[in-house]
Amino acid sequence: MSLQDEPIIEEFIKEDLWERIREILNYGLHFGEGEKSIHITVGLLLALAVALLAANFIMGLLRKLFTRKMEREDELKFITVFKYIKYLIYVAVVIITVSAAGIDITILITASAALFVGIGLALQELIQDIIAGILILVDKSLRVGDIVEVDGKVGKVFEIKLRTTRAMTRDDKILVIPNHKFISDVIYNYTQNHRTTRETVRVGVAYGSDVELVTKLLLEAVEEQRGVLKSPKPNVIFEDFGDSALMFALNFFTNDSFGDPRIKSAIRYKIDALFRENRVTIPFPQRDVHFYPHNPLQIIQEPDSDKSE
Repeated sequence: MSLQDEPIIEEFIKEDLWERIREILNYGLHFGEGEKSIHITVGLLLALAVALLAANFIMGLLRKLFTRKMEREDELKFITVFKYIKYLIYVAVVIITVSAAGIDITILITASAALFVGIGLALQELIQDIIAGILILVDKSLRVGDIVEVDGKVGKVFEIKLRTTRAMTRDDKILVIPNHKFISDVIYNYTQNHRTTRETVRVGVAYGSDVELVTKLLLEAVEEQRGVLKSPKPNVIFEDFGDSALMFALNFFTNDSFGDPRIKSAIRYKIDALFRENRVTIPFPQRDVHFYPHNPLQIIQEPDSDKSE
C-alpha cells in the first residue's frame, strides 16, 4: 500500500464507514413528527442493553459488598428484598436512557396514565403486602418460630415471604397471613421478646369452700406438671365472687405456649382429681325463683268437649 492510498482510506473511514454505522444505528421505527416524534432505533436498543448490563454488574458488586459479613439467614432475606430494588433500578435506568436519547417520556407517561391508575388500584393491597414484607424482613419484627395470634387463630410461623407469612396452627393447618395485617391490624406475638409466656387456668368452687385449701390444691396440681416452669413460680389469684361460685385463677409459666392447650388440659384433669379427693365442689349455675302471693294463681277447668256431645 502506497502513501497515496492512505488519505483515501482515512477518507473512507471518516465518511463512508461511520456513515454506514450511523445509518445502521438510526435504523428502526419512527413515530410522529417534530418534538413529539418517537424513534425506536437500533442505537437506542443497544444503549439500553449496555446500560442494563452495566447496572446489573454494579448491583452485583453492591450485593456482594453488603452481604459478605451477613449470616446466611439475613443474607437470604437481603437478597429477596434486593430483587425488588433491582427491578426499580432497571426501570429508572430505562427511563434515563430513553430520556437521554431525546425521547420525551412525558408523552408515554401521559398516554398510559389511566392504565397506571387502574393497575395501581388493582394492585393496592399487593403493594401494601410487599412493603410490609420488606419492613418485616428489615426490622426483624417477626421471625421464623414466633407464635402469633391473628383473628383468634394461633399459629407458629415457619415461612416469611414478601407478600405472605405462613404459620402452622395447633390443629396442623396452614394459616396464610397477608403481610399488611402486621401493619394495619392488632397482632399478638407471644414470643416477640422471649420464649416464656404466662398462661392461666380458671376454676370456680362452691360458696363455703375452704379458700386456703383450694389455693393449696391448685398449686399442687401444677407442682409436677410437665411443661410448667419452676421459676417464675406458679401463683393463685382469688379473682371474684361469682354468681354461683368463688372464682380462682391459677397462673403458671411455660416455654411451650404453642402447646399450652395440652398442658392446661392435663392441669384440669389433676384439679378435678384433687377436688374429688378433698371434697371441693365445682358448682352448677344457680338461680333463685321467687313467687309473690299478691296475685294467686287461678286454675280454670275447661269443660270436656266429648261429654257435652
